[in-house]
Amino acid sequence: MPVRLNITMDDDVYARLKKVVPPNKLSAFIAWAVRAKLHPDARALKAAYQAASKERWRSGLDEDWKHIDGEGWPK
Repeated sequence: MPVRLNITMDDDVYARLKKVVPPNKLSAFIAWAVRAKLHPDARALKAAYQAASKERWRSGLDEDWKHIDGEGWPK
């Protein structure tokens, strides 16, 4: 559910924002920018990792990346 929010920012930041973001996309842009700066929620991150581990195409990457884990490196 969206929440209405009043914020204050410097004039120069607002002027740049208006030049870059269309007026009807301002809220979405600000939400995206704030979300990008926040640390991901641990539960959401864990759920994403679990979902990714079940994707079949990822299992094929093990062979491609095994040298990163130290296997195959000269000793």
